Amino acid sequence: MLDVAVIEEPAAAEASLDPIRSRILAALAEPGSAVMLAARLGLPRQKVNYHLKELERHGLVELAEERRKGNVTERVYRATAASYVISPSALAAVSPDPSRSPDQLSARWLLALGARLVQEVGALLTGASRASRRVATFGIDAEVRFASAADRAAFADELAQAVTDLVGRYHDEFAPGGRSHRVIVGLHQIAAAQPGAQGGPAEPQQNAGETQGHESEARQETPR
Repeated sequence: MLDVAVIEEPAAAEASLDPIRSRILAALAEPGSAVMLAARLGLPRQKVNYHLKELERHGLVELAEERRKGNVTERVYRATAASYVISPSALAAVSPDPSRSPDQLSARWLLALGARLVQEVGALLTGASRASRRVATFGIDAEVRFASAADRAAFADELAQAVTDLVGRYHDEFAPGGRSHRVIVGLHQIAAAQPGAQGGPAEPQQNAGETQGHESEARQETPR
């Protein structure tokens, strides 16, 4: 079972978003048959079996084993991944295009960059899986607490400059056999949980004097 799988086909995305099928996918973190799932979820076995076949058709669940019980063969399924991400390619006609309106201070542009990241890395994973190869990637996840909006802006400026310098140092447009890579660096506020809420996000707190909607975000991409 994969840790994360990217859903690229519209029909598979639709199947995964069905409430009953999403419950079945979650339950199949541990392998189970239609009978076992019906008991776990409190659903009729026939309904579970129907949804299982649809999920299997879209590659979201797979047959783990078959067990003989007298004259009956019990089919045991498992989810193909522990969690799923739907690629923007599943909504190709309306997927975000970061080149349409680039704006380093726009939270929506940051979302567009993130959407493209999911789409491109998902496509890489799909191709690598078919070729039985690994994908060479690198990621950093860090948290920083700023004392003021001025500190945050200064951090964003220094970060952008550092990434620009690194890209300029290592980018070689004409290197024989070279491979293009994309670098995305984002800075966004972490929404705090509301008091008494069950982990639900709240609106980000604003520092005095800030205008809502103008969060400081720094991104840098490798030149094409």
